[in-house]
Amino acid sequence: MPAPAGSVIAAVRTALPPYRYAQEDLTEAIGDLCLPAGADRALLRRLHASAGVRTRHLTLPIERYATLGDFGRSNGTWLAAGLDLAEEALSGALKEAGLRPADVDLLVCTSVTGVAAPSLDARLAGRLGLRPDVKRLPLFGLGCVAGAAGLARVHDYLRGHPDDTAVLLAVELCSLTLQRCDDSRANLVAGALFGDGVAALVARGSATGGGGGGGPEAAGPSVVATRSHLYPDTERLLGWDIGAGGFRVVIDAGVPGIVRDHLGRNLRAFLAEQGLTTDDIGTWVCHPGGPRILSAVTEALALPGHALDSARNSLATVGNMSSVSVLHILRTLQDAPRPRPGTWGLLVAMGPGLCSELVLLRW
Repeated sequence: MPAPAGSVIAAVRTALPPYRYAQEDLTEAIGDLCLPAGADRALLRRLHASAGVRTRHLTLPIERYATLGDFGRSNGTWLAAGLDLAEEALSGALKEAGLRPADVDLLVCTSVTGVAAPSLDARLAGRLGLRPDVKRLPLFGLGCVAGAAGLARVHDYLRGHPDDTAVLLAVELCSLTLQRCDDSRANLVAGALFGDGVAALVARGSATGGGGGGGPEAAGPSVVATRSHLYPDTERLLGWDIGAGGFRVVIDAGVPGIVRDHLGRNLRAFLAEQGLTTDDIGTWVCHPGGPRILSAVTEALALPGHALDSARNSLATVGNMSSVSVLHILRTLQDAPRPRPGTWGLLVAMGPGLCSELVLLRW
């Protein structure tokens, strides 16, 4: 049987920007930003129609993106808007957990859509009233896997500090990385899939009782075990090329093939170490990388068609929000009907490296 859990998810809260658009209302506007005048838009329209996205939230009104100019202005918008949304998400998560900002011992902050020094976590400390001795860990470069990997590292910390409270904050304003006047397939795919959002997760060590002042009904699952895996010779399949224009997305068509070839074997071996199989998992929390990725995961694990419905629903309503997405899905699972006590869950994500992260949960 698995070892005793080292952490309990006490609360998760998502904050979304105010500008919400239907997918069909974004298609031509993104075409205006990315394609040369008079270019054929057939591929753009196919990508938007097949992305599995119905609505998305953007940091700015869509007409503002043409005026962003250089990377400095985009990054400045990321910093200002990201801080406001981060404050909203983190304040809400702490309140939901029945905790105060001064109760936070570790703040892990991840983003792959902007850069800042001092980092977001340092700038938030005074705004929120965190303790001057709060431990901070800013993360960059993990991309879509960072929600899962960040939760895993928070769990590692709490196993060694069972009296502590830790927060994972994910800030991903993906729309600000869209490259104007770039008609590459990767940029058009990103323009069809990604949305903006921020999520905050509060976790507590085993000696705290887990749920904080929010009571048992506010607490989420325990984290039981985690596993990281890097796939060799895949560094150029996913990530960013960073230049004068900012973050230029790299998305290779070979990523679903890596999922089909490798994820099933790694995941089954991880579960076997815990005395489990895929049949024991009652709740799947999978990063919604896109319809092809979700189909590859379903195929690799021989899952029933409905197993990844939470990921497909998240993709449809808010798009792919990079590291925020798996935390957003966890948030939706807190609403009725919640998983029954004793239900096993598995949180799965992949990101640049190419890598995967697995987090075993139990409600």
